[in-house]
Amino acid sequence: MTTFILLSTLSPHGVGTLKANPERLKEVNAEIEQMGARVVQQWAVLGPYDFVNIVEAPNEKVIARVSLELGARGTAHFQTLTAIPVDEFLAMLR
Repeated sequence: MTTFILLSTLSPHGVGTLKANPERLKEVNAEIEQMGARVVQQWAVLGPYDFVNIVEAPNEKVIARVSLELGARGTAHFQTLTAIPVDEFLAMLR
């Protein structure tokens, strides 16, 4: 499994949805699993993003689908990053 970092920012509609139904966040995590990925860790953060999500997926196609499907709802905007473990990164440099 490849690790990805999803940085998400809620739209005004997304803020309203989450305020009205806080459990929606966990429901979305379950939907991500149905798409073939898995939320490993998740934090609500202050700053330019609302959430930092560590997600595992078998490949870039799956995480691209997750980002597209969730982004198409209009409740959040996503930036997706591939995470490379530092030891693997250093090994590539040798």
